[in-house]
Amino acid sequence: MFGLGWTEVGVIAIVALLIFGPKKIPELGSALGKTLRGFKEEMNKTTTDEDSNPEEEEK
Repeated sequence: MFGLGWTEVGVIAIVALLIFGPKKIPELGSALGKTLRGFKEEMNKTTTDEDSNPEEEEK
């Protein structure tokens, strides 16, 4: 996990908990998941659009 050990991950988790609070952490995780999902969908849509549009290759 990015070259981090369990100690470093624990310290980061504790600091995040202190900064954001226990009620805000699930909201941040949900927002991050939605953002990553949307990014992945757009990347897939872009590659399928490029493959299915032969008119742009002629220009």
